[in-house]
Amino acid sequence: MARVALNKIVKAYGKVEVVHGIDIDIADKEFVVLVGPSGCGKSTTLRMIAGLEEISGGTLSIGDRVVNDLPPRDRNIAMVFQDYALYPHMSVAGNLGFSLKISGTPKAEIDRRVADAADILGLTDYLGRKPGQLSGGQRQRVAMGRAIVRHPDVYLFDEPLSNLDAKLRTQMRIEIKKLHQRVGNTIVYVTHDQIEAMTLADRIVIMKDGHIEQIGTPRDVFENPVNTFVATFIGSPPMNLINTEVESREGAPVLTLPGGAQISVPKRLVGKLPQNRDLKLGIRPDAISPAGHGLPVEGESASLSMPVMLSEDLGAEAALFADLGGGQVQSVMFNPRPVSSGEKLEFHISLEKCHLFDGQSGLNLAA
Repeated sequence: MARVALNKIVKAYGKVEVVHGIDIDIADKEFVVLVGPSGCGKSTTLRMIAGLEEISGGTLSIGDRVVNDLPPRDRNIAMVFQDYALYPHMSVAGNLGFSLKISGTPKAEIDRRVADAADILGLTDYLGRKPGQLSGGQRQRVAMGRAIVRHPDVYLFDEPLSNLDAKLRTQMRIEIKKLHQRVGNTIVYVTHDQIEAMTLADRIVIMKDGHIEQIGTPRDVFENPVNTFVATFIGSPPMNLINTEVESREGAPVLTLPGGAQISVPKRLVGKLPQNRDLKLGIRPDAISPAGHGLPVEGESASLSMPVMLSEDLGAEAALFADLGGGQVQSVMFNPRPVSSGEKLEFHISLEKCHLFDGQSGLNLAA
């Protein structure tokens, strides 16, 4: 087990730089998820940790060793790929023990490690089967087991669940979390799915265009996004961003929304308002709900009347899409009732959970 430290890491292909001097310090036994849209540099970063991509600049350390020039086999890491990469002609047991066999590990030790990995992952009854006789989830377990038997310092996961259907992804998220709790190794995990990131990570690294936008716990990046990109990328459904202007009403600042409606500026943000700047009001859908159908509002609140254009019944809750001055605002309605298109509802807003972002830079004024 080991700490992984990336210091000013750069990756360039010729003159094109795709990872721009990033810093990440991953503690021993920590589960860190790199998340971001396609092309943000997260998989390239993982492959540099694995030794599958050459590092163009900066220093990469695993444990107390700088590993920039070490080949993958000497880094004591194990990688789980998106496509499983199993040998179709071998049994599950053969796949699990193959890397140990070619490294010269004694057969008795191979059998012991294979049995231990199969027990951890619920594969004991499938050791004699070929990959073609397994479900997608079972094949992914075999890929994970092949990593476990090596007893690596660091596990690397490259979008391992993207080939699975929604139900299997949920099941495998649970399996991966249980695996980390049981083996306790350092894990670096790449995904474009923010739900995977939120449910698995001790800390999340949010990337965009080869830069790190924010690093923090799932709760921290959800509740305190540093900018509009993080605010809309983390959270499902995403945060509403509403164009707004600051005006004065009876000597107090208020936010004027599209259509002319006004709400108070949250008290914690009054002293942070910039002069003559466009702003965006950020409200998560669960912080704006119809009266009588929302979470309890603690602290400051506001009300806003809007017509509902669309309602999606999700069972225990409904997703409402309301019109605000020609723009769309998404809301969560708990304990839902039928809502007609065009019906006007009074929405309660938790100002404690609202954010204000600079309209030009996108930065959170409270950050």
